Amino acid sequence: MVSIRKILAMGALAAALLALPAAAREISPEAQVAAMKRGVNIIGYDPLWKDPAKARFQLDRHFKTIKVGGFDTVRVNLQAFAHMDAEGRLDPQWLATLDKVVKEALAAKLTVILDEHDFDVCEKDPAACKPKLTAFWKQIAERYRTAPDGVVFELLNEPSRQLDPLWNDWVVDLLATVRASNPTRNVIVGPPQWNSFRRLADLKLPKADRHLIVTFHYYDPFPFTHQGASWASPVPPVGVSWGTVEEHARIDKDFDTVVAWAKAEGRPVLLGEFGAYDKGPIDSRIAYTQAVARSAERHGFAWAYWQFDSDFVVYDIKADAWNAPIHDALISQ
Repeated sequence: MVSIRKILAMGALAAALLALPAAAREISPEAQVAAMKRGVNIIGYDPLWKDPAKARFQLDRHFKTIKVGGFDTVRVNLQAFAHMDAEGRLDPQWLATLDKVVKEALAAKLTVILDEHDFDVCEKDPAACKPKLTAFWKQIAERYRTAPDGVVFELLNEPSRQLDPLWNDWVVDLLATVRASNPTRNVIVGPPQWNSFRRLADLKLPKADRHLIVTFHYYDPFPFTHQGASWASPVPPVGVSWGTVEEHARIDKDFDTVVAWAKAEGRPVLLGEFGAYDKGPIDSRIAYTQAVARSAERHGFAWAYWQFDSDFVVYDIKADAWNAPIHDALISQ
């Protein structure tokens, strides 16, 4: 027979557990992905990081706009290296801005992915990148160690080029840095070659760490999604359409490949970026955007569109309104 004292003690323990911060209660990566659902990349190129007074993205209202617009997650693109001193310490003003971003996004009931986005530095000079990336995660992990479980870490956007053969070892080292203060927070990791699904087989994750979400980015076919993009070399010519039966089937086939790998490895999946650049034919862009989003959902992936503002836009900052054709393609009614 269970004594009244024991019942009271068990009740007190349960109450204490419920009172813990959400991060301390541990959420599985599968449940995290289910909660992420539909997301959008934000503020990687916004002036607010240097001068909040010049921000395009308004923290006090655009997170609410995103939530009401049908999204569940924001992937915050952080180019933090430019805000570090020579010892790798993050600028206090930059950190204060990040705190506000996290606070307002959580208040809008959005999952917040903190994505370290200095991939261009890392692909060119891994030796210079590694200490900065390690310092970043040591500071960020400690700063947000008691944050709700709606805050998720992404180790590095699109590892590529010189970093490709080093990436698996780096993942182990970076996870050790994060796990020192966040043993059960879910962390996002992607394969090399710009998070290509074709390189998933090369991604070797620590088997004992069961709080990992695997991401990949999808911009296939590149001549369509990046037509007219000045940063591509050579610049793909404009006027390329998309939408044949074979092209639709290609998406499903590619995503079937991702699912097969994910099931074999026991890892849930985030499609962290996709989209078609603004210079493509709008009808094709609508069809492509809708096809990728719906296929991702059918395959059980959470997804995050690239991006809210800047280019590939789903929101028109000047008009202060959704870019309706792209928004409606993303958010099925």
